[in-house]
Amino acid sequence: MQTAVHYGIHFGLPLAVALIFFKNNWKKAYLVMLLTFVIDLDHLLANPIFDRNRCSVGFHPLHSYYAIAVYFGFLFVKPLRMLGLGLVIHIIADTADCLLM
Repeated sequence: MQTAVHYGIHFGLPLAVALIFFKNNWKKAYLVMLLTFVIDLDHLLANPIFDRNRCSVGFHPLHSYYAIAVYFGFLFVKPLRMLGLGLVIHIIADTADCLLM
């Protein structure tokens, strides 16, 4: 169930946001939001790289509370809004994962 919730948020929520708020440009919005998966590259800095019992929020550099504050800031800058939405949704998915551990 935890995996279904995690990936449901990662893929489903950006699609819903793209279809509702970016109707004329939903494909681009969805792609930009999916590209925010790139922040998971910071997992490569951890040892071990993957730990099922580790919450990534607050642990990895691109999942730090400072980074999250920047992602929320992107929501208020129109050219960065799609990126910000994708990043915030990514953090929501990772937070849900932490809560379900």
